[in-house]
Amino acid sequence: MIRFGPAGNSDSFSAAGLKASADAPAWLAGFGLNAYEYQCGRGVNIGQATARKIGEAAQTHGVALSLHTPYYINLASGETERQEKNIGYLLQSCEAAAAMGAQRMVVHCGGVGKQSRDKAMQHSRENVRLALDALEQARFTQTLCLETMGKQSVIGSAEEVCKLTALDDRLLPCIDFGHLNARTGGHCSSYEEFAAVLDLFENGIGTDRARRLHIHFSKIEYSSKGEVRHLTFADERYGPDFAPLAHLLRERDYEPTIICESAGTQAEDALTMKKLYEGVSL
Repeated sequence: MIRFGPAGNSDSFSAAGLKASADAPAWLAGFGLNAYEYQCGRGVNIGQATARKIGEAAQTHGVALSLHTPYYINLASGETERQEKNIGYLLQSCEAAAAMGAQRMVVHCGGVGKQSRDKAMQHSRENVRLALDALEQARFTQTLCLETMGKQSVIGSAEEVCKLTALDDRLLPCIDFGHLNARTGGHCSSYEEFAAVLDLFENGIGTDRARRLHIHFSKIEYSSKGEVRHLTFADERYGPDFAPLAHLLRERDYEPTIICESAGTQAEDALTMKKLYEGVSL
């Protein structure tokens, strides 16, 4: 089943008088959506009781949960202290995800810094393996979804994420098409460009895994260095446009979870994507 939903709570959620994330699944289901990505980007600051409440509400209303891990995880680092901290952040994320019944966790790869890009990729491969070993030892079964990134200074091109997710079947790509469009200066927005990305992953990790990928989508302002800021679907200057991707997902019979990261209108724009997808005729 293909699923659509927002990253976190949109402005309209609070405008409706709602504050608690445990209320989000019912609100989203009433909105016509069936996915929700809980945000731990600034740290895992959710208690077990609250996580369970969110999970129970999600199960009641048929909303699939995922969790975004802290932004400060840096898989590209070769520093032992940083590697140990990464593992700690991921295990904290797993505890929260397990309590709420979220199977997928989105992870940023991290910045290159002063090292070469090849060395950063080498460290990323090592850290991914360390992370998977740590999760296995702790008996967590969450799937790590490695995200494509919008800034050129970080690991996260489509090719890099494809190579990393090919390391182990327990990994999935989180393809952020807005990030890729920003990273490439506007060259990930057409049917042909979207198709090239999907072809890359089908060839790299197999069609079965590619069909189940995790997707982030939003329009993003960019500069010569890549991502500047997330926008809404009302923006007419920057891309990408979801319509060509909707056709591709229909044609290839993909069943991803699609999370909208628009700035404040993520629920509304997620519903727009759902309607575009449902309106595709083959």
